[in-house]
Amino acid sequence: MLITALPAIAAAQTLTPYKVTSDGIADSLTGQPGDATRGRAMVLARSSTCILCHSGPFPEARFQGDLAPSLAGAGSRSTTAQLRLRLVDASRVNAETIMPSYYRIEGLTRVGAAWRDKPILSAEQIEDIVAYLATLRE
Repeated sequence: MLITALPAIAAAQTLTPYKVTSDGIADSLTGQPGDATRGRAMVLARSSTCILCHSGPFPEARFQGDLAPSLAGAGSRSTTAQLRLRLVDASRVNAETIMPSYYRIEGLTRVGAAWRDKPILSAEQIEDIVAYLATLRE
């Protein structure tokens, strides 16, 4: 499988509004389900940073991360709403997390110039990754 790099920076500077309910974001950021195939490619792309910190059921991926929990079984452990919130703003789940907030631009410190006022991932990319992670059932 050819793994393509992510766009360097998500294009949108205005974030789609979303509502956090309990421990998740129930509604898709795009109003559409994501594409799990594209999501898998993004998880494995080194530029997305997922595979730099997480490991998972990716036999073809060398040098998987060990700083964060394995993604194996992510779809069994978490709902799509919970997965979406962790990608959008992991600090809402754990204020001490080292996981980046991939869809947040306000209230961040120590942000590189290329990333200021831009989310790391677009709403569509978030939904694609959520769609893929939801398929990981062990």
